[in-house]
Amino acid sequence: MAYVPPHMRHSKVGGPSSAPSPTLPPESVNPNFKRKRNFNSKDINDKGAVKSIVYGENAISKWLAVGFADDTLLPTVTRLEPVALESYERKSGEKPLTLVISDHRLKENCEDKSVLLANPWAFVVETLKQDLLRSFLQVKENMESCEFEEVKPTLVARFGRILFHGNRSFNLESISGKHVPESTLKQLKKSFYTSVPPLYMEYITNEVVPKIGFVLEREQELYHVKLSDKMQPDSTLSCKCTVTKDNKKLELCKVELNQVRHMVADISCLGKNQDLRLMLRTKRTLVALKDEEVENIKSLISSATLDSEVKGGLRWPLGKQSSGDQYTVVGVWHTNGKTFKNSSMRLKVRHADRFDFRSSAGEVTREVILKMPGIIPKLPVSLFCFES
Repeated sequence: MAYVPPHMRHSKVGGPSSAPSPTLPPESVNPNFKRKRNFNSKDINDKGAVKSIVYGENAISKWLAVGFADDTLLPTVTRLEPVALESYERKSGEKPLTLVISDHRLKENCEDKSVLLANPWAFVVETLKQDLLRSFLQVKENMESCEFEEVKPTLVARFGRILFHGNRSFNLESISGKHVPESTLKQLKKSFYTSVPPLYMEYITNEVVPKIGFVLEREQELYHVKLSDKMQPDSTLSCKCTVTKDNKKLELCKVELNQVRHMVADISCLGKNQDLRLMLRTKRTLVALKDEEVENIKSLISSATLDSEVKGGLRWPLGKQSSGDQYTVVGVWHTNGKTFKNSSMRLKVRHADRFDFRSSAGEVTREVILKMPGIIPKLPVSLFCFES
């Protein structure tokens, strides 16, 4: 039988998968989250794949639920219910849970202003303000110590579904279909499922964009080639590439290290179709690569062949996935998206096709991402006002 590369082996069970991101720890300010330390979840991925998720020093993780004007309603009118996600079930052997409204009267009155918070976003901002400002101070301190990287902080909102998972104290069977106290919900492991339904993508593009006053900035097709680096075993390099005009080769734009997460707040939006993840992160662009390193990376990029029939959209000749005994291809992303902007925010809607060579796992997602770089410069002023 002819050899078939892993990313050309399409699963016979179901369609494309959309795996959730790694689980978050219980709500915490954890001083043991060090820069360049991978934060992995064996519950999500039991194949040993190295995750490219990095948390900053003293990173903050938090979960909260918003929606009801009376917050005492939460444990009595909500419950955890299983959700069918084939990709997750194949890896873990069990269905994750989502938080839903169980009271039929409340379901029918989800637009009733006496039931809902008048301004849920203001509640979120007030609840997270101190954590966000504390995280920004940590980011500022880290930026001052970076000599070989160009660091860019951004506040990001992502839309999707929060998934709840069991832990040593609570297995899924014991909490599935049950009313669960808020204190227990905070202790459970969680992950964020970033793929949204097609109708939600259309709603954002056709209704939200013109209503808020966004204008189209660009449409872009990108390939992200993920490389392991023997000189930095705890990091993954992400090479952002465009396609040449003849549509035959990749052209390297820039090389980034893993993004670093400094604050992650997962917000269950009760009565809504989507949940929210609010995240303060930094992207680190390498600016001090040696000429030999640049040439080795470019050699790997140029040896890739565009192939729409394989997961991730790229393939390499057998034995050509490494270069210079330093870099090895460990994953690829192929994204097609539109970016809209106003004076302080950018909204990105995109389709992403990803493949991880280490775990032979692929995923196809539809994603909505709101980036708020314009808010970051205002944080020091806000901090001064807050402390006074």
